[in-house]
Amino acid sequence: MSDVFVRRHGGVAEVLLNRVSVHNALSTQLAIDLAAVDLGPGVRAVVLTSESPVAFCVGADLKERGRLSDAEFMAQRLHFRRAFASVLDRPIPTVAAVHGFALGGGFELALCCDLIVADATAVVGLPEVTLGIVPGGGGTQLVVRRAGYGTAADLLLTGRRVEAEEAYRLRLVDRLVPAGEDRTAALELAATMAANSPVAIRNTKNALRRGLEVDLAAALDIEDSAWRATVFSADRPEGVRAFLEKRPPVWPPD
Repeated sequence: MSDVFVRRHGGVAEVLLNRVSVHNALSTQLAIDLAAVDLGPGVRAVVLTSESPVAFCVGADLKERGRLSDAEFMAQRLHFRRAFASVLDRPIPTVAAVHGFALGGGFELALCCDLIVADATAVVGLPEVTLGIVPGGGGTQLVVRRAGYGTAADLLLTGRRVEAEEAYRLRLVDRLVPAGEDRTAALELAATMAANSPVAIRNTKNALRRGLEVDLAAALDIEDSAWRATVFSADRPEGVRAFLEKRPPVWPPD
C-alpha cells in the first residue's frame, strides 16, 4: 500500500499519511507519494491526517538520511520541497488533523495547511536546531506568520516541544478538541467550507495568502481583484437565489 492514500467524503478529500510502523517518518517515498496525490474531481476541501493512532508525523526519517550520500540528500530535498508545496499551494481549503507528535517536518506539513485542528494529545515542535539543521519545509516562515516573531523565535531557537493547550494558546494550532476527536472535527470543518461557493473560497484564500506579503494598500487592491473575479461569476446569482428561496445553494460545476 502507498505511504499516502486518499479517502473521499463527498466534496472533502481526506489525505492520510500511512507509514504507521514508523509514525509517518518522512521518507523519500512518502514525499514522492504526497506530491503525487490525485484528489479526483469535485473536491472542495482537504483534510491532512494520519493513520497512526499515536502520531501525526514525527518528522524526517533520520535512519534513511543517515544512509544517503550528499548527492542523494540533495535529490531528496527536491522531493521534500515538492511534497510541502503540494499542501501549501492547494487553491482549496486545507485542514490538518493533528494528534500525538507533530515534530519537525511533520509539524511543517500541518503548518502548510490553512487551519490546524489538534486534539489534547498533540505535541508540536521544530527541533531542527538541536540536530544541527534548519527547518526546510517552511517552518521558519510559516510560524512567524501564524503566531508572531516572539513565539516563532521561542519555538525555533530552543527546539522545544509544545503540548496541545500551550500550542493553542500560542496560536500554533487553531482549534483544540478532546483526545481522539481531531479527525472528526477537521472533517466537519472542511465540510463546512466545502459547502460554500467554490469560486468565492478559491478567491478568498488567494487574497488571504497574497495579502500577507504586501502592505495594506496593495493588499486591499488584491482583495478588490478577488471581489471582481467572484462577483461576476455564476456562483453569486445562485448564492443570492438560494438565500432568497431559503434553500441550500447548488453551485455550478467547478
